[in-house]
Amino acid sequence: MEKVERLISIIMILLNKNIVSTKEFAQLFNVSKRTILRDMDTLSLSNIPIYSINGINGGYGIMDEYKVDKRLLSSSDLENILTALGGLEQILISEEVEVTIKKIEAMVSPLSPKGSIQLSFYDWEGRSEILQTLKIYQESILKRRLVSFDYIDKNGTTTNRIVEPYQLHFSESSWYLKGFCLHRQRYRTFKLSRIDHLTMDDENTFNPRDYLLEQEHEASYQPQLVAIKALISPNIKDQFIERFGRKSIENYSAEYFLATIYVPQNSIGFQFLASFGTNLEIVEPKTYVEEFRDYLNKMVEKYLQKAPINIKM
Repeated sequence: MEKVERLISIIMILLNKNIVSTKEFAQLFNVSKRTILRDMDTLSLSNIPIYSINGINGGYGIMDEYKVDKRLLSSSDLENILTALGGLEQILISEEVEVTIKKIEAMVSPLSPKGSIQLSFYDWEGRSEILQTLKIYQESILKRRLVSFDYIDKNGTTTNRIVEPYQLHFSESSWYLKGFCLHRQRYRTFKLSRIDHLTMDDENTFNPRDYLLEQEHEASYQPQLVAIKALISPNIKDQFIERFGRKSIENYSAEYFLATIYVPQNSIGFQFLASFGTNLEIVEPKTYVEEFRDYLNKMVEKYLQKAPINIKM
């Protein structure tokens, strides 16, 4: 542990406890008592109100006026915060998140059970590439700076946009920027992986619009969904339970379950259903079955009408 991290941890421990001895600190951080003494001198010089008590039960404490009311957060609350931050850290690893996690860890008693929950995320290469871009967006949102970029829509059309950035949004596996597009004169959501040539205006700022009203409008808007019935194989039952709940599934036969779910009647819904391959068969409504069949036929045609393409390496 680096010195700065250790100093932060010492402060958080003292905020959570009354008196801690030099020996306890030395054992906790696996350093010498002399190192702890130097750390205390450093904190005192930094105007942190630390005091020392001599004797058998002596040690270091921090002035009560400097402490946060401990009743606000229990040990369970802190563990829950650590779990949430642990997941966030794997999605967006930043210096701020790392420091916050170390602060919270220092507040949790060493005797508290840890590791009861573990979160794992795919370590995709694209995620590491997008971190620097995210930092630019975060800075532009905090400083109220306009951003400009080329945006490529799902049809491959590229347009230049100038946007007032308001919020970064992470959904499932993708990052999105929500803001007011000066080109369209409307609030828009942009998928970060479709953005290219990003620049932030370092000179001019913008006056924030009433984005909260827009968020309320967006929250009240729900995409049009269609109720469908589909036969699903047992090996994808767990995926349907996770997304739609157990009530959406009922027994049908020895080979299939019958699932009743709500999905968009467009390419987004079709792509989702097609991802299950032969493990799923839509049976109702007939209009949805026909449109889904047309979607699948177009996919098949791409491989039936064209000769294999030889790619030179």
